[in-house]
Amino acid sequence: MIDQMKTKHIVSTFLLAVLLVVSPRQLSSAEQTNFVFFLVDDLGWADLGCFGSRFYETPNIDRLAKSGMRFTQGYAACPVCSPTRASIMTGRHPVRVNITDWIPGQGNSNRNKMLHPEDRNNLALEEVTIAEVLKQQGYQTFFAGKWHLGNKGHWPTDQGFDFNIGGNSKGSPPGGYYAPWTNPTLKAEQEGEYLTERLTAESLMFLKQRDPERPFLLYLSYYNVHTPIQAYKKRVEHYRQQAEKLFKAPSPAIPEHEGVSRTRQDNAAYASMIAAVDDSVGALLAMLDELNLDENTVVIFFSDNGGLCTLRRPGPTSNLPLRSGKGWLYEGGVREPTIIRAPGVTNPGSVCDAPIVSMDFFPTMLALAGLKQRPRLHVDGENLLPLLKGAEAAPRTLYWHYPHYHGSTWKPGASMRDGDWKLIEFYHYDQVELYNLAVDPGERNNLAEKQPDKLKQLRAKLTAWQKKLGAKMPVPNPDYQPAGG
Repeated sequence: MIDQMKTKHIVSTFLLAVLLVVSPRQLSSAEQTNFVFFLVDDLGWADLGCFGSRFYETPNIDRLAKSGMRFTQGYAACPVCSPTRASIMTGRHPVRVNITDWIPGQGNSNRNKMLHPEDRNNLALEEVTIAEVLKQQGYQTFFAGKWHLGNKGHWPTDQGFDFNIGGNSKGSPPGGYYAPWTNPTLKAEQEGEYLTERLTAESLMFLKQRDPERPFLLYLSYYNVHTPIQAYKKRVEHYRQQAEKLFKAPSPAIPEHEGVSRTRQDNAAYASMIAAVDDSVGALLAMLDELNLDENTVVIFFSDNGGLCTLRRPGPTSNLPLRSGKGWLYEGGVREPTIIRAPGVTNPGSVCDAPIVSMDFFPTMLALAGLKQRPRLHVDGENLLPLLKGAEAAPRTLYWHYPHYHGSTWKPGASMRDGDWKLIEFYHYDQVELYNLAVDPGERNNLAEKQPDKLKQLRAKLTAWQKKLGAKMPVPNPDYQPAGG
C-alpha cells in the first residue's frame, strides 16, 4: 500500500532561498499541468512496435506515440542506469553530480589494465530534484518502482517525493519479480503476484486518491526489463508460439570487441516483460481518461539506457540496426525510445529527429507547467518546448563519459556527438573511432584514419569539456596482471 514516509533531508537555507523559493503559483484545477513519467529499465531503442520491433507487441505505447511526439534520437546521459536516473532528476550531467557508474559499480581489479575512478554511491542531498521544485509549487509527488540512487537516507522521500512505493538502493528487483519478494519499501498483496502489476495498482490508487485540487507528478519507474529475465506468465505463451513459428534456428551472434551481441529479437520471456510494461502504460492512460485528466496531463516515456544486447554471450534483446547495447557508448547503448505527449502542445503522431538527452526533461517539465526556468539547477539540460511545438532544433553537442569497466565487456572510455559526427575514445584499448551517423547510424565504418582533421577537432573538444567539468579519468593499473599471466 502507499508508503507515506515523510522523511525529508535538510537543504541549506541558502539553497532554499536562492534556488527554490518563489512566490507560490496559484493553480486552479482547470489550469494545472500534471505529469506522468514512465521510465523503463534497460528498454532498447528498437524494443517497441512504434520504434520498429516486429516481435515485441506494444499496442498501448504505440497509441501513446500516435497521440504525441516520438523522438527518434533521444539519448540517455550514460549507458547504465544510475547516472541517467540522476540526470533526469537534476537536469545535470552525470559527471557534474559525480555519479558516472551504476551504484555501487564494479570494484577495481588487478585483472583490469586501468583503475577506474571512484564516484558517489548516492545522489547528494544538496542536489535539487525536479520533484523538489514541483513540490515547492504545490505538486503532489508520487514515486513507484526502481530508484537506485543511494541507500536509506537517499531514497525518493528524501529527494522531494511524498510517496515511495518500491524505491530503494537496489538496481535489480529485490527477491525477483514474483511475490514474496524482499523489497523493503513494497508489500505484496498476495503470493505470486507480478511486481509490475503491484506497482501499477499502487499508481492507479494514487490517481484515484490524490487531492483533485492540486497538480501531481506520478513517476513510475519500472524494474522491467532488467535482469533477471523472468517471464510475465500471463503473456509469455503467446511469444513462445510466435518464436516457434518465426525462428527455425538459434539467434545468431556477432562479435563486439571481447563480447558478442544478439542480432535478433526472439526471446519470449523478455518479450513478455515488455508486454507487462505495455499493459501497465495502457492501464494508467485509461485511468487518466476515466478521471478526465488526459487533457491536462503531460505523459513522458523513456528508458534509462540501451537494451541488454552485448555480453560474453548474447544478451536477451537486439538493438539493431544500432550497434551494441547497455554498457556501451555505441548508439545501441545510449539511444532510447522517447515519447512526449503534451496536450495542446504536441501534434498527434508527430516525429522529431533532433538529438535530445535525459537532462532536458527537467527544464521542459518546468516550461510545460508554466514555471520559470532554473538554469543554475538544470545547467546541462535544454527546454524542449520549441521542439514540441514543431520548431527546428539548434545545433548542439552531446557528451558521454563512462570511464568504468562493465559486465557487458565494455572498457573505460568516453564519447561525443557533434552534429552528425560521433567520436568514441577507448582508453583501455588506446583507440579512437569516428563515425558519421547521418550515413552510418550502425557505426560500422570507422572514419578515424580518413578524417584526421575532424578527428583532431573533436578529440580536442571532448578533452576541453572533460576538463571544464572536472571529469575523473581512468589511470594505468600498477598491479595489472593479464589473464594467464
